[in-house]
This record gives sequence, structure tokens and C-alpha cells, in this order.
Amino acid sequence: MEKLPNPIDFAIPAFVLLVLAEMLVARMRERSRYCPRDTLTSLALGLGSTVAGLLTGGIVFVLSMWVYQFRVFDIGWAWYWFAVAFVLDDLAYYVSHRAGHRIRWVWASHVIHHSSQHYNLSTALRQTWTGFISLGFIFRLPLFLIGFHPAMIFFVAGLNLIYQFWIHTEVIGRMPRWFEAVMNTPSHHRVHHATNPRYLDKNYAGVFIVWDKWLGTFEAERDDEKPRYGIVKDLGSFNLLWAAFHEWIGIAKDVWHAPDMKSRIGYMVKPPGWSHDGSRDTSETIKARWEAKQAQAAPAE
Repeated sequence: MEKLPNPIDFAIPAFVLLVLAEMLVARMRERSRYCPRDTLTSLALGLGSTVAGLLTGGIVFVLSMWVYQFRVFDIGWAWYWFAVAFVLDDLAYYVSHRAGHRIRWVWASHVIHHSSQHYNLSTALRQTWTGFISLGFIFRLPLFLIGFHPAMIFFVAGLNLIYQFWIHTEVIGRMPRWFEAVMNTPSHHRVHHATNPRYLDKNYAGVFIVWDKWLGTFEAERDDEKPRYGIVKDLGSFNLLWAAFHEWIGIAKDVWHAPDMKSRIGYMVKPPGWSHDGSRDTSETIKARWEAKQAQAAPAE
């Protein structure tokens, strides 16, 4: 059981077939959701992410096993422990994902996934090359300390990512209400990928949208406000290396030119868009301006 397979390896053929099927459906509806250059960039970033994972996965597993030796409980391999691990890992994913939008060091890795201005199944494959550098794996360490074997956690984490693949689409509108109430869906995740001020920093869930509803980060997709995808300051390029490393380069420049040590640290750990002199926009300032305009536009009672 300590040598569980990576479920993503078995899912790759299905990913390819579903991307092709979505392309066909989009073409039949005469509403193209695919840009060839954007799709190729997403696929190349996905391939690079796989290679990066192979290079660093062993180090992560060794570190995880080192932490596991300090576990509080010895949790077994019964099927119900896999179910518990899946739920707790999804909560860990929520925390990690939220940090990825609120801490610039982690965002520098995660931004790759948001950098496309299109939203389709190929976008799901648009993954980071620098996950190890951003230290995203530390959010799962508490699960090892509890007593879940790293192999079990990495297995259910693979299932989590497989689930998230299908929600990257505009082909599916809304699911039944009971499903939308509990699970992450294409509608909920379209909100997460949107740059509309109303939608910024919302719906961090992996599988269960209840985390967002319980922790105050949920926003429903509105029929009167279509999501606009991408990042606040779009890349403006299909250059693969720029897509993979542009935010790390931005951090390096800001740290180099920062006036003091406090500012240098701020450029690494504060939210994306933070600046020492307040000259740039964060999601909070963007939202505040939008809310002020909404208040001005609202009819007087």
C-alpha cells in the first residue's frame, strides 16, 4: 500500500480525449473557446510541470516521510481512512490555494494556472513548474503529523486534481442545485478564474465548495456578469518561459529596488500587487474602487 500509483498517470488519456471532445462541441456551437497558441502554451506548461514534478517529487516524499516519523497516531489503510484523507486533503488544498492568492511567493508559482485569457479544459493542464520553490507542499505536512501515510495523501491528492479537471469549462452551465450546494462545479470555478472585481479571490475550493461557504470566500456566478478570464495584468505574450517565470522575475526586481529590508520582505510575502509606497493595486483596492462605484450608481432611497 505504500507504493500506491499516481492516479493522474491513468487519467491522462481521458484528459486528451475530453479536450478534443470539448473542441468539437465548441465548434458545433459556433462559439470558439480555443485559441491555438494559447492551447499550445497550456499544454507545454503542463508538460513542463510533469517534468518538474519528476525532478522534485522524490525530495518532497523524503521530507514527508521524515515528518511522518513524528506522527501522533498510526492510521491504517482501511478504505474509510482513504475517504477521511480525501476530505482532509481537500481542506488542506483550500488553505494552500487561498495562500496561493494571498502570499506573493506562493502566487508566483500559482499564477501560471490563471494566466490564460481563455477558459477551457486545456487551461486545467496549465500548471506550475516551480511548485517546489513556492513550498506549497508544506500545507499537507499536518496530515502526516496526524498519522496519514504520505503515500495515501499523495494518492488522494491525485484524485483531487483529476476531479478539478472537468470544472475548467464553459460548455457546462450549472449542475443540479443540490450538487452546486456541496461540490465545486464549472460555474463556481469560472468565478475563481475571473478578474471581475466582484469575483476576485473567491471560490478556492478543490472538490467541496462548502469550505468557501463556511469560511466566507464564496461567490456565485451571476447571469448578468460574465466572467473575464486571465490575471489583472495580462501577460501579453505566449512566450513559454515568460509565462512560467514572469512573477518570479517581478519579485526579484522589486526586492532589488526596495528601499529597506521590511519592503523586501513585503514584496515576497504580502498579497500580489502590494508595494511599499501604495502605488499599485491589490485585489482589495480593486474591489474597494468597484464597490465605491456601485454605491454611487445605486439609486437613492
